[in-house]
Amino acid sequence: MSIEVQNLLKQYGEQKAVNNVSFSLGVGEIVGFLGPNGAGKSTTMKMITGYLQPDAGEIKVCDIDVAKNVMHVKRKIGYLPESNPLYYDMYVKEYLQFIAGVHQINNQKEKIRNVIALTGLSVESRKKIGQLSKGYKQRVGLASIIA
Repeated sequence: MSIEVQNLLKQYGEQKAVNNVSFSLGVGEIVGFLGPNGAGKSTTMKMITGYLQPDAGEIKVCDIDVAKNVMHVKRKIGYLPESNPLYYDMYVKEYLQFIAGVHQINNQKEKIRNVIALTGLSVESRKKIGQLSKGYKQRVGLASIIA
């Protein structure tokens, strides 16, 4: 997956949350996105993943313009925020089935079974999400974006 960001800008009134940010990541690169609190890291990630529109600039994911084809980009990229949006009253498998249905995933049962094994959720898969430790909740979030 490649990501190209050029001259990205996001403002809230007079406050510039992201100011003229540009970078590119090639296929297979692994990077860290570091900076102090308030530097615009989360805002930039939300724009890359199509959850927030920039005020200026251009973003491409796999050579797809996010502004022109956000749904296609959302199918290619997963984003797991630190505060994981989960339904605590749902069971792990039930939640993953729900997410797979929302995203119209093919072969749902097989993919859910594989992602549960891959993320180490097999032992916890029959519990309600609210009963899990923080670490297992993060695994459920991870499983939901890679299914």
